[in-house]
Amino acid sequence: MVKPNITPNEKVTQILDDLELYLEFCQDHGYKYNEADLYNWKSYAYQQFNKWFQGKPVKDMWIEDAKRASYHRRF
Repeated sequence: MVKPNITPNEKVTQILDDLELYLEFCQDHGYKYNEADLYNWKSYAYQQFNKWFQGKPVKDMWIEDAKRASYHRRF
């Protein structure tokens, strides 16, 4: 009996690689991770991910949230 030769689909492999990279970006920069936001241009997190992927500067939400938290503690 011959085993079928299964070749991975290149599109699926690319999507999974992009999801992994998007997850790492969200964790490193403090954005909410949602798999459905991948390739969704209406999502602010994906817009920032795309800018980062192109080598442009992006907001680090960990720093932004820390600023907001320290501001609210003063009052």
